[in-house]
Amino acid sequence: MKKLFEISTPLELAYDLLFTVIGTALVGFALAMFTIPNDIAPGGVSGLATALAYITPIHVSIWTLLMNIPLMIAAWRRLGPRTIFFTIISTLLLSLFIELGTLYLPQYRSDTLAASLLGGVVSGLGMGLLFIRGVSTGGTDLLALILKKLLPNVPTGTLLMVVDAAVVAAATLIFRDFDVAIYSAITIFTTSKLIDTITQGVDYAKVIYTVTEHGEEIARVLNESTPRGTTLIPAVGGYTGEGKQIVMTVTKRSVLAQTLRLIRQADPRAFTFVTDSTEVHGEGFRSD
Repeated sequence: MKKLFEISTPLELAYDLLFTVIGTALVGFALAMFTIPNDIAPGGVSGLATALAYITPIHVSIWTLLMNIPLMIAAWRRLGPRTIFFTIISTLLLSLFIELGTLYLPQYRSDTLAASLLGGVVSGLGMGLLFIRGVSTGGTDLLALILKKLLPNVPTGTLLMVVDAAVVAAATLIFRDFDVAIYSAITIFTTSKLIDTITQGVDYAKVIYTVTEHGEEIARVLNESTPRGTTLIPAVGGYTGEGKQIVMTVTKRSVLAQTLRLIRQADPRAFTFVTDSTEVHGEGFRSD
């Protein structure tokens, strides 16, 4: 079965690799230049690695890699071939860029508030670039997959928030400084907002409408290649009077670009438009 994240052409593979390198470099350099020097723990694996490096002789880059390995093993069966490949690549690159940034880039220590904001902006920019290509750096994303299996009725966003809060709390105890929690929260908030901006929207999901003469083909591709369902709606062209179909599907914003790519491949002449949805209930989304 063809997966949503499967690479279709060498050009797309090149784009994905380029975005992976640039995005991961930005995240790694943001940690090395702004958050690590100021004892800021920006949630997730990197935040916990920052705290652990403070009390051990092991570098943040090594801790990040060591913690990601068991998470990848635990989530292995739930990841598709492309996701596995790029998660491994981005995880290795992240550790490399953190180490390179620590060794060769200037570290900003003049103002902790400015450092937390700059770290959030640069990291959010990198994560946003990764998100629009459907690439994960592992860490929190993998942990969310594992926790989702144990707690299927809890929204993924809530799980991620709980994980980040736990990491920040642990870092605050390790550094023995309540300011760590404040500045870490600022970095996490800034990162999330920039990711939302880059991925074109702050809403929970995207509703995609496609007007086409090949509705069954588009529906088949989306049903086979994504975890989302589709709905076919009969329609008539207002100008031509010819019969058409509207294919409706709902997807998460992090995979919007890949879903649109599949639609274009199935019918390059299809008319597609996207709207925001702040409330989505059902399989794959909220269940409450």
